[in-house]
Amino acid sequence: MIYTRAIFILSLVLSLWSGKAFGQLSISNELGVITGPAGFFTDYGERYNLRNNIDNGGFGVGLVHYMNFAFKPECSCRPTKLWFTRHFRIRNEIDYLQSKLDHYGPVAQKNDEGGRQLRAMHGKTRLIEAGTALEYHFFGIKDARDFAVLFAPYISLGVHYVHFSPEAYSELGPLDSPKVLFRTFEDGLFLEEGSTFAILGSAGLRYRVGRYNDLQIEARATYYDTDKLEGLDVQGPQNKFNDFVLWFNIGYIYYLDF
Repeated sequence: MIYTRAIFILSLVLSLWSGKAFGQLSISNELGVITGPAGFFTDYGERYNLRNNIDNGGFGVGLVHYMNFAFKPECSCRPTKLWFTRHFRIRNEIDYLQSKLDHYGPVAQKNDEGGRQLRAMHGKTRLIEAGTALEYHFFGIKDARDFAVLFAPYISLGVHYVHFSPEAYSELGPLDSPKVLFRTFEDGLFLEEGSTFAILGSAGLRYRVGRYNDLQIEARATYYDTDKLEGLDVQGPQNKFNDFVLWFNIGYIYYLDF
């Protein structure tokens, strides 16, 4: 836990670092916040059940720092004509996501012991993520900043370090008591905090609203290198995937160097 907090503080300091230091390297900086609903695809409920995917939705909020190389902050000019500098940003961010989780689907609706066990079980998980991504913009970054285009689509690929904290309880009693935990979850309950890595891909759109700011809308899919994000790891051949999250967010981006 101490290690995770240290990463959080270090990343925050780097994100808030003034563009003055980066200016000598011809790097311009932007700072933003993002937030929106997040769908958690875990071992709660049936993965492809529509109600399960909608009702087991949470939310997320993030602090985002962008580095771009399309123009020098001190003169607002383009330092190079390289294709990479015109189209790529480096994106660093810290995110917090959480969701309450319940079991939905045909098995949970049955009027038998297994159905009652599933309906009585409730969970929750919290995630703190920090990492970086490479963001490709289809139009030139400086062109978008100078209002040559108002809508600027992009895609990105990145990696995050993740700390997760799962919780679970049953209305029938302690989860380690007989006839409380659904049989499929026997030897598959892990409610300890843990850490892992994740790969994420995003697609989004920026809209230029002013000299110093953009609005942003984005869809992101994150695949985690664990199946214990929510505290369950189903023991059986039906468990083919690790946990992942689909996050739709909107954001506000402010240009620190202009």
